[in-house]
Amino acid sequence: MNKTDNIKQEIFNKVTEYYKQAHRQTDAVFTEGETPVNYAGRVFNEKEIINLVDAALEFWLTYGRYSKMFEKKLSQFLNVKHCSLVNTGSSANLLAFMSLTSPHLGNRQIRRGDEVITVAAGFPTTVSPIVLYGAVPVFVDIDLETLNIDADRMEPALSPKTKAVFLAHTLGNPFDISRVKSFCKKHNLWLIEDNCDALGSKYKGKYTGTFGDIGTSSFYPPHHITMGEGGAIYTDNKQLYRIVNSIRDWGRDCWCESGVDNSCGKRFSQQFGSLPKGYDHKYVYSHFGYNLKATDMQAAIGVAQLEKLSRFTRQRKANFTKLYDGLRDLNRFFILPKKTAQSDPSWFGFWLTVSAEAGFTRNDLTGYLEQQKIQTRNLFAGNLIRHPVFESLKEGTDYRVAGSLEMTDTVMNNTFWVGVYPGMQPEPLAHIARSIRKFVTK
Repeated sequence: MNKTDNIKQEIFNKVTEYYKQAHRQTDAVFTEGETPVNYAGRVFNEKEIINLVDAALEFWLTYGRYSKMFEKKLSQFLNVKHCSLVNTGSSANLLAFMSLTSPHLGNRQIRRGDEVITVAAGFPTTVSPIVLYGAVPVFVDIDLETLNIDADRMEPALSPKTKAVFLAHTLGNPFDISRVKSFCKKHNLWLIEDNCDALGSKYKGKYTGTFGDIGTSSFYPPHHITMGEGGAIYTDNKQLYRIVNSIRDWGRDCWCESGVDNSCGKRFSQQFGSLPKGYDHKYVYSHFGYNLKATDMQAAIGVAQLEKLSRFTRQRKANFTKLYDGLRDLNRFFILPKKTAQSDPSWFGFWLTVSAEAGFTRNDLTGYLEQQKIQTRNLFAGNLIRHPVFESLKEGTDYRVAGSLEMTDTVMNNTFWVGVYPGMQPEPLAHIARSIRKFVTK
Protein backbone atom coordinates (compact mmCIF):
# COMPACT_ATOMS: atom_id res chain seq x y z
CA MET A 1 0.00 0.00 0.00
CA ASN A 2 1.13 3.56 -0.65
CA LYS A 3 1.28 6.22 2.04
CA THR A 4 -2.29 7.46 1.40
CA ASP A 5 -3.67 3.92 1.72
CA ASN A 6 -1.76 3.43 4.96
CA ILE A 7 -3.19 6.62 6.42
CA LYS A 8 -6.68 5.62 5.34
CA GLN A 9 -6.33 2.20 6.99
CA GLU A 10 -5.17 3.87 10.20
CA ILE A 11 -8.29 6.05 10.10
CA PHE A 12 -10.52 3.01 9.56
CA ASN A 13 -8.87 1.23 12.49
CA LYS A 14 -9.57 4.26 14.65
CA VAL A 15 -13.18 4.35 13.42
CA THR A 16 -13.61 0.74 14.52
CA GLU A 17 -12.14 1.59 17.91
CA TYR A 18 -14.42 4.64 18.18
CA TYR A 19 -17.51 2.60 17.27
CA LYS A 20 -16.76 0.08 20.00
CA GLN A 21 -16.35 2.85 22.57
CA ALA A 22 -19.15 5.19 21.51
CA HIS A 23 -21.88 3.08 19.93
CA ARG A 24 -21.70 -0.60 20.78
CA GLN A 25 -23.71 -1.43 23.89
CA THR A 26 -22.76 -4.89 25.06
CA ASP A 27 -23.74 -4.52 28.71
CA ALA A 28 -26.87 -2.37 28.49
CA VAL A 29 -29.39 -3.37 31.17
CA PHE A 30 -33.10 -3.18 30.35
CA THR A 31 -35.23 -1.88 33.21
CA GLU A 32 -38.96 -2.35 32.72
CA GLY A 33 -40.86 0.93 32.84
CA GLU A 34 -37.65 3.00 32.79
CA THR A 35 -35.71 2.02 29.67
CA PRO A 36 -37.40 3.53 26.59
CA VAL A 37 -38.82 1.05 24.07
CA ASN A 38 -38.60 2.92 20.77
CA TYR A 39 -40.86 2.05 17.86
CA ALA A 40 -37.84 2.08 15.53
CA GLY A 41 -34.15 2.81 15.45
CA ARG A 42 -30.90 2.53 13.53
CA VAL A 43 -29.09 -0.80 13.59
CA PHE A 44 -25.49 -0.51 12.43
CA ASN A 45 -21.88 -1.33 13.22
CA GLU A 46 -18.47 0.01 12.26
CA LYS A 47 -18.93 -0.91 8.58
CA GLU A 48 -21.45 1.89 7.97
CA ILE A 49 -19.17 4.45 9.61
CA ILE A 50 -16.09 3.23 7.73
CA ASN A 51 -17.97 3.54 4.42
CA LEU A 52 -19.18 7.00 5.42
CA VAL A 53 -15.65 8.12 6.26
CA ASP A 54 -14.31 6.56 3.06
CA ALA A 55 -16.81 8.56 1.00
CA ALA A 56 -15.95 11.71 2.94
CA LEU A 57 -12.23 11.21 2.32
CA GLU A 58 -12.87 10.84 -1.42
CA PHE A 59 -14.80 14.13 -1.16
CA TRP A 60 -16.80 13.54 -4.32
CA LEU A 61 -19.86 14.37 -2.18
CA THR A 62 -22.63 14.15 -4.79
CA TYR A 63 -23.82 11.11 -6.77
CA GLY A 64 -20.76 8.93 -7.40
CA ARG A 65 -19.07 5.58 -6.85
CA TYR A 66 -21.06 4.46 -3.83
CA SER A 67 -24.32 5.64 -5.41
CA LYS A 68 -23.74 3.48 -8.46
CA MET A 69 -22.73 0.57 -6.24
CA PHE A 70 -25.91 0.90 -4.17
CA GLU A 71 -28.16 1.06 -7.24
CA LYS A 72 -26.52 -2.06 -8.64
CA LYS A 73 -26.76 -4.00 -5.36
CA LEU A 74 -30.40 -3.06 -4.75
CA SER A 75 -31.28 -4.01 -8.35
CA GLN A 76 -29.63 -7.38 -7.82
CA PHE A 77 -31.38 -7.94 -4.51
CA LEU A 78 -34.81 -7.18 -5.96
CA ASN A 79 -34.03 -8.75 -9.35
CA VAL A 80 -35.05 -5.63 -11.27
CA LYS A 81 -33.29 -4.06 -14.24
CA HIS A 82 -33.10 -0.43 -13.19
CA CYS A 83 -32.71 1.46 -9.92
CA SER A 84 -32.36 5.20 -9.29
CA LEU A 85 -31.10 6.51 -5.97
CA VAL A 86 -32.69 9.71 -4.61
CA ASN A 87 -32.46 11.87 -1.51
CA THR A 88 -35.65 10.70 0.30
CA GLY A 89 -38.51 8.24 0.04
CA SER A 90 -40.88 11.17 -0.46
CA SER A 91 -38.82 12.20 -3.49
CA ALA A 92 -39.03 8.62 -4.72
CA ASN A 93 -42.84 8.78 -4.62
CA LEU A 94 -42.79 12.20 -6.28
CA LEU A 95 -40.56 10.97 -9.11
CA ALA A 96 -42.47 7.73 -9.56
CA PHE A 97 -45.70 9.64 -10.09
CA MET A 98 -44.22 12.52 -12.10
CA SER A 99 -42.56 10.09 -14.49
CA LEU A 100 -46.06 8.97 -15.54
CA THR A 101 -46.94 12.56 -16.48
CA SER A 102 -44.19 12.66 -19.11
CA PRO A 103 -45.32 13.58 -22.64
CA HIS A 104 -42.99 10.82 -23.85
CA LEU A 105 -45.70 8.32 -22.82
CA GLY A 106 -48.19 9.45 -25.46
CA ASN A 107 -51.81 8.55 -24.72
CA ARG A 108 -50.81 6.83 -21.46
CA GLN A 109 -49.51 10.10 -20.04
CA ILE A 110 -51.30 11.15 -16.86
CA ARG A 111 -52.71 14.63 -17.41
CA ARG A 112 -54.24 17.14 -15.03
CA GLY A 113 -57.75 16.06 -14.13
CA ASP A 114 -57.00 12.36 -14.62
CA GLU A 115 -57.78 10.08 -11.68
CA VAL A 116 -55.55 7.87 -9.56
CA ILE A 117 -57.01 5.21 -7.26
CA THR A 118 -55.44 5.13 -3.78
CA VAL A 119 -56.34 4.97 -0.08
CA ALA A 120 -56.67 7.63 2.62
CA ALA A 121 -55.38 5.34 5.40
CA GLY A 122 -51.67 5.84 4.94
CA PHE A 123 -48.81 8.30 4.69
CA PRO A 124 -49.48 11.59 2.86
CA THR A 125 -46.53 11.38 0.47
CA THR A 126 -48.33 8.65 -1.49
CA VAL A 127 -51.08 11.17 -2.24
CA SER A 128 -49.22 14.51 -2.30
CA PRO A 129 -47.70 14.12 -5.80
CA ILE A 130 -51.15 13.38 -7.26
CA VAL A 131 -52.73 16.49 -5.73
CA LEU A 132 -49.80 18.82 -6.39
CA TYR A 133 -49.70 17.89 -10.07
CA GLY A 134 -53.41 18.52 -10.48
CA ALA A 135 -54.59 14.95 -10.92
CA VAL A 136 -57.45 13.63 -8.80
CA PRO A 137 -56.92 11.03 -6.06
CA VAL A 138 -59.84 8.62 -5.73
CA PHE A 139 -60.01 7.21 -2.22
CA VAL A 140 -61.12 3.64 -1.63
CA ASP A 141 -61.77 2.00 1.73
CA ILE A 142 -59.53 -0.64 3.28
CA ASP A 143 -59.78 -4.08 4.83
CA LEU A 144 -59.63 -3.86 8.62
CA GLU A 145 -57.53 -6.99 9.16
CA THR A 146 -54.79 -6.39 6.58
CA LEU A 147 -55.02 -2.56 6.58
CA ASN A 148 -54.70 -2.62 2.79
CA ILE A 149 -57.07 -1.62 0.02
CA ASP A 150 -60.34 -3.56 -0.16
CA ALA A 151 -59.93 -4.98 -3.66
CA ASP A 152 -63.70 -5.42 -4.04
CA ARG A 153 -64.05 -1.65 -4.12
CA MET A 154 -61.70 -0.94 -7.03
CA GLU A 155 -64.16 -1.59 -9.88
CA PRO A 156 -66.80 0.81 -8.44
CA ALA A 157 -64.04 3.44 -8.13
CA LEU A 158 -63.17 3.24 -11.84
CA SER A 159 -64.11 6.03 -14.23
CA PRO A 160 -63.18 6.96 -17.82
CA LYS A 161 -60.57 9.31 -16.31
CA THR A 162 -58.76 6.62 -14.28
CA LYS A 163 -55.11 6.32 -15.34
CA ALA A 164 -53.26 4.70 -12.43
CA VAL A 165 -53.32 2.96 -9.07
CA PHE A 166 -50.87 4.17 -6.39
CA LEU A 167 -50.79 2.06 -3.21
CA ALA A 168 -48.50 1.31 -0.28
CA HIS A 169 -47.93 -2.07 1.34
CA THR A 170 -49.15 -1.11 4.80
CA LEU A 171 -46.63 -1.66 7.61
CA GLY A 172 -44.89 -4.27 5.47
CA ASN A 173 -48.05 -6.27 4.75
CA PRO A 174 -48.43 -6.65 0.95
CA PHE A 175 -51.74 -5.64 -0.56
CA ASP A 176 -53.54 -8.22 -2.69
CA ILE A 177 -51.15 -7.83 -5.60
CA SER A 178 -52.79 -10.44 -7.83
CA ARG A 179 -56.15 -8.69 -7.77
CA VAL A 180 -54.72 -5.18 -7.99
CA LYS A 181 -52.41 -6.05 -10.86
CA SER A 182 -55.18 -7.92 -12.70
CA PHE A 183 -57.41 -4.84 -12.30
CA CYS A 184 -54.66 -2.59 -13.70
CA LYS A 185 -54.01 -4.90 -16.63
CA LYS A 186 -57.71 -5.18 -17.46
CA HIS A 187 -58.12 -1.39 -17.61
CA ASN A 188 -54.64 -0.48 -18.94
CA LEU A 189 -53.67 1.40 -15.77
CA TRP A 190 -50.24 2.19 -14.36
CA LEU A 191 -49.40 0.61 -11.00
CA ILE A 192 -47.04 2.34 -8.56
CA GLU A 193 -46.04 0.30 -5.51
CA ASP A 194 -45.09 2.44 -2.54
CA ASN A 195 -42.74 -0.12 -0.99
CA CYS A 196 -41.31 2.28 1.59
CA ASP A 197 -42.56 0.24 4.56
CA ALA A 198 -42.08 -3.17 2.98
CA LEU A 199 -38.55 -3.67 1.64
CA GLY A 200 -37.88 -7.40 1.94
CA SER A 201 -41.55 -8.42 1.95
CA LYS A 202 -42.59 -11.07 -0.55
CA TYR A 203 -45.76 -12.01 -2.37
CA LYS A 204 -45.92 -15.43 -4.02
CA GLY A 205 -42.17 -15.71 -3.51
CA LYS A 206 -41.30 -12.43 -5.25
CA TYR A 207 -40.25 -9.18 -3.59
CA THR A 208 -42.85 -6.45 -3.27
CA GLY A 209 -42.09 -3.32 -5.24
CA THR A 210 -41.30 -5.41 -8.34
CA PHE A 211 -44.84 -6.23 -9.51
CA GLY A 212 -45.95 -2.80 -10.64
CA ASP A 213 -44.59 -0.49 -13.30
CA ILE A 214 -42.57 1.35 -10.64
CA GLY A 215 -41.65 0.64 -7.02
CA THR A 216 -40.31 3.04 -4.39
CA SER A 217 -38.33 2.72 -1.15
CA SER A 218 -37.43 4.99 1.75
CA PHE A 219 -34.23 4.80 3.78
CA TYR A 220 -35.24 7.11 6.61
CA PRO A 221 -33.97 5.73 9.98
CA PRO A 222 -37.16 3.80 10.99
CA HIS A 223 -37.23 1.90 7.71
CA HIS A 224 -35.90 -1.54 6.82
CA ILE A 225 -32.48 -0.11 6.02
CA THR A 226 -31.28 3.45 6.49
CA MET A 227 -28.98 6.08 5.04
CA GLY A 228 -30.32 8.74 7.42
CA GLU A 229 -32.24 10.21 4.48
CA GLY A 230 -32.59 8.49 1.14
CA GLY A 231 -34.88 6.71 -1.26
CA ALA A 232 -34.97 4.71 -4.47
CA ILE A 233 -37.16 4.10 -7.51
CA TYR A 234 -36.94 0.80 -9.37
CA THR A 235 -38.46 -0.53 -12.57
CA ASP A 236 -37.97 -2.98 -15.42
CA ASN A 237 -39.22 -0.37 -17.89
CA LYS A 238 -36.23 1.33 -19.56
CA GLN A 239 -38.31 4.26 -20.80
CA LEU A 240 -39.63 4.99 -17.31
CA TYR A 241 -36.10 4.66 -15.92
CA ARG A 242 -34.85 7.30 -18.37
CA ILE A 243 -37.76 9.60 -17.50
CA VAL A 244 -37.20 9.16 -13.75
CA ASN A 245 -33.53 10.06 -14.11
CA SER A 246 -34.34 13.04 -16.30
CA ILE A 247 -36.74 14.51 -13.72
CA ARG A 248 -34.35 13.63 -10.87
CA ASP A 249 -31.47 15.38 -12.68
CA TRP A 250 -32.98 18.84 -13.34
CA GLY A 251 -35.26 17.62 -16.15
CA ARG A 252 -32.44 17.37 -18.67
CA ASP A 253 -32.81 15.38 -21.88
CA CYS A 254 -29.21 14.13 -21.76
CA TRP A 255 -28.70 10.74 -20.12
CA CYS A 256 -24.91 10.92 -19.65
CA GLU A 257 -23.74 9.90 -16.19
CA SER A 258 -22.35 12.59 -13.90
CA GLY A 259 -18.91 13.67 -15.10
CA VAL A 260 -19.37 12.00 -18.53
CA ASP A 261 -19.82 13.91 -21.79
CA ASN A 262 -21.22 12.91 -25.20
CA SER A 263 -22.26 9.30 -24.52
CA CYS A 264 -24.57 9.43 -27.54
CA GLY A 265 -21.89 10.87 -29.84
CA LYS A 266 -24.37 13.54 -30.99
CA ARG A 267 -23.95 16.21 -28.34
CA PHE A 268 -23.70 19.11 -30.81
CA SER A 269 -25.56 17.81 -33.84
CA GLN A 270 -29.24 17.40 -32.90
CA GLN A 271 -32.37 19.51 -33.21
CA PHE A 272 -34.60 20.04 -30.14
CA GLY A 273 -37.76 22.12 -30.19
CA SER A 274 -37.06 25.60 -31.51
CA LEU A 275 -33.52 25.69 -30.11
CA PRO A 276 -30.70 26.33 -32.56
CA LYS A 277 -29.59 23.14 -34.27
CA GLY A 278 -26.61 21.65 -32.48
CA TYR A 279 -27.50 23.20 -29.14
CA ASP A 280 -25.45 21.46 -26.41
CA HIS A 281 -27.47 18.36 -25.50
CA LYS A 282 -26.29 18.56 -21.88
CA TYR A 283 -28.39 21.70 -21.51
CA VAL A 284 -31.55 20.57 -23.26
CA TYR A 285 -34.55 20.05 -20.94
CA SER A 286 -37.38 17.67 -21.81
CA HIS A 287 -39.13 17.71 -18.39
CA PHE A 288 -39.76 20.14 -15.58
CA GLY A 289 -37.36 18.59 -13.13
CA TYR A 290 -35.53 18.91 -9.83
CA ASN A 291 -32.22 17.97 -8.29
CA LEU A 292 -33.21 15.01 -6.10
CA LYS A 293 -30.00 13.01 -6.14
CA ALA A 294 -28.62 11.55 -2.92
CA THR A 295 -25.07 12.20 -1.80
CA ASP A 296 -22.38 9.55 -2.08
CA MET A 297 -22.05 9.64 1.71
CA GLN A 298 -25.67 8.55 2.09
CA ALA A 299 -25.13 5.80 -0.46
CA ALA A 300 -21.99 4.59 1.33
CA ILE A 301 -24.06 3.92 4.45
CA GLY A 302 -26.72 2.20 2.34
CA VAL A 303 -24.20 -0.17 0.77
CA ALA A 304 -23.26 -1.47 4.23
CA GLN A 305 -26.91 -1.63 5.29
CA LEU A 306 -27.89 -3.71 2.26
CA GLU A 307 -25.54 -6.45 3.42
CA LYS A 308 -27.62 -6.71 6.60
CA LEU A 309 -31.08 -6.56 4.99
CA SER A 310 -31.78 -10.30 4.95
CA ARG A 311 -30.83 -10.57 8.64
CA PHE A 312 -32.96 -7.52 9.46
CA THR A 313 -35.91 -9.13 7.67
CA ARG A 314 -35.60 -12.36 9.65
CA GLN A 315 -35.45 -10.43 12.92
CA ARG A 316 -38.49 -8.31 12.06
CA LYS A 317 -40.49 -11.46 11.35
CA ALA A 318 -39.33 -13.08 14.60
CA ASN A 319 -40.19 -9.98 16.65
CA PHE A 320 -43.64 -9.72 15.08
CA THR A 321 -44.30 -13.39 15.82
CA LYS A 322 -43.30 -12.96 19.49
CA LEU A 323 -45.79 -10.13 19.91
CA TYR A 324 -48.54 -11.96 18.04
CA ASP A 325 -48.07 -15.14 20.07
CA GLY A 326 -48.07 -13.11 23.27
CA LEU A 327 -51.33 -11.32 22.44
CA ARG A 328 -53.30 -13.65 20.18
CA ASP A 329 -55.73 -14.70 22.93
CA LEU A 330 -56.82 -11.08 23.47
CA ASN A 331 -58.96 -11.14 20.34
CA ARG A 332 -62.08 -10.06 22.27
CA PHE A 333 -60.34 -6.72 22.89
CA PHE A 334 -58.59 -6.29 19.54
CA ILE A 335 -58.81 -6.94 15.84
CA LEU A 336 -55.44 -8.62 15.40
CA PRO A 337 -53.17 -8.21 12.36
CA LYS A 338 -53.64 -10.59 9.47
CA LYS A 339 -51.07 -11.09 6.74
CA THR A 340 -52.31 -11.04 3.18
CA ALA A 341 -52.85 -14.47 1.62
CA GLN A 342 -49.76 -15.88 -0.17
CA SER A 343 -47.55 -13.18 1.34
CA ASP A 344 -44.42 -13.26 3.49
CA PRO A 345 -44.21 -9.81 5.11
CA SER A 346 -41.11 -8.10 6.41
CA TRP A 347 -43.08 -6.30 9.09
CA PHE A 348 -42.58 -2.60 9.70
CA GLY A 349 -44.67 -2.65 12.87
CA PHE A 350 -47.18 -4.63 14.91
CA TRP A 351 -50.64 -3.08 14.94
CA LEU A 352 -53.76 -3.55 17.02
CA THR A 353 -57.24 -2.17 16.40
CA VAL A 354 -59.24 -1.72 19.60
CA SER A 355 -62.65 -3.42 19.32
CA ALA A 356 -65.84 -1.48 19.90
CA GLU A 357 -66.67 -3.84 22.79
CA ALA A 358 -63.25 -3.54 24.46
CA GLY A 359 -64.40 -1.16 27.20
CA PHE A 360 -61.52 1.25 26.61
CA THR A 361 -60.28 3.50 23.80
CA ARG A 362 -57.16 3.46 21.71
CA ASN A 363 -55.95 6.59 23.49
CA ASP A 364 -56.56 5.03 26.90
CA LEU A 365 -54.24 2.18 26.00
CA THR A 366 -51.57 4.15 24.16
CA GLY A 367 -51.48 6.68 27.00
CA TYR A 368 -50.78 3.83 29.42
CA LEU A 369 -48.13 2.34 27.16
CA GLU A 370 -46.38 5.68 26.78
CA GLN A 371 -46.29 5.91 30.59
CA GLN A 372 -44.48 2.58 30.52
CA LYS A 373 -41.90 4.15 28.18
CA ILE A 374 -43.27 2.21 25.18
CA GLN A 375 -43.48 4.34 22.06
CA THR A 376 -46.70 4.00 20.07
CA ARG A 377 -47.75 5.35 16.69
CA ASN A 378 -51.09 5.82 14.96
CA LEU A 379 -51.44 4.45 11.44
CA PHE A 380 -49.95 7.63 9.95
CA ALA A 381 -52.70 9.94 8.69
CA GLY A 382 -55.54 7.60 9.71
CA ASN A 383 -57.92 9.23 7.26
CA LEU A 384 -56.01 11.80 5.24
CA ILE A 385 -59.05 13.69 3.96
CA ARG A 386 -59.95 14.67 7.54
CA HIS A 387 -56.69 16.58 7.99
CA PRO A 388 -56.38 20.39 7.72
CA VAL A 389 -54.47 20.06 4.43
CA PHE A 390 -57.69 18.92 2.73
CA GLU A 391 -59.79 21.84 3.96
CA SER A 392 -58.82 23.91 0.91
CA LEU A 393 -59.75 21.09 -1.50
CA LYS A 394 -63.19 20.44 -2.90
CA GLU A 395 -64.59 16.91 -2.92
CA GLY A 396 -65.75 15.90 -6.38
CA THR A 397 -63.32 18.34 -8.01
CA ASP A 398 -59.92 18.06 -6.33
CA TYR A 399 -60.48 14.55 -4.98
CA ARG A 400 -63.14 11.87 -5.01
CA VAL A 401 -64.33 9.30 -2.47
CA ALA A 402 -65.57 6.02 -3.95
CA GLY A 403 -68.22 4.70 -1.56
CA SER A 404 -67.71 5.11 2.16
CA LEU A 405 -64.48 5.20 4.15
CA GLU A 406 -65.98 3.46 7.18
CA MET A 407 -63.03 1.15 7.83
CA THR A 408 -60.60 4.00 7.24
CA ASP A 409 -62.36 5.99 9.96
CA THR A 410 -62.23 2.97 12.26
CA VAL A 411 -58.45 2.85 11.83
CA MET A 412 -58.24 6.60 12.40
CA ASN A 413 -60.03 6.20 15.74
CA ASN A 414 -58.96 2.79 17.02
CA THR A 415 -55.67 1.56 15.50
CA PHE A 416 -52.11 1.96 16.76
CA TRP A 417 -48.83 0.12 16.33
CA VAL A 418 -45.61 -0.62 18.14
CA GLY A 419 -42.15 -1.46 16.86
CA VAL A 420 -40.61 -4.72 15.72
CA TYR A 421 -37.37 -3.29 14.33
CA PRO A 422 -34.32 -5.59 14.36
CA GLY A 423 -32.61 -3.78 17.23
CA MET A 424 -35.33 -4.84 19.68
CA GLN A 425 -34.25 -7.45 22.21
CA PRO A 426 -36.50 -10.08 23.87
CA GLU A 427 -36.95 -8.07 27.10
CA PRO A 428 -38.56 -5.00 25.47
CA LEU A 429 -40.83 -7.22 23.36
CA ALA A 430 -41.93 -9.11 26.45
CA HIS A 431 -42.50 -5.78 28.23
CA ILE A 432 -44.80 -4.61 25.41
CA ALA A 433 -46.89 -7.79 25.57
CA ARG A 434 -47.06 -7.79 29.39
CA SER A 435 -48.04 -4.14 29.50
CA ILE A 436 -50.87 -4.56 27.00
CA ARG A 437 -52.08 -7.67 28.81
CA LYS A 438 -51.90 -5.92 32.19
CA PHE A 439 -53.92 -2.96 30.92
CA VAL A 440 -56.73 -4.92 29.25
CA THR A 441 -57.18 -7.35 32.16
CA LYS A 442 -57.67 -4.57 34.74
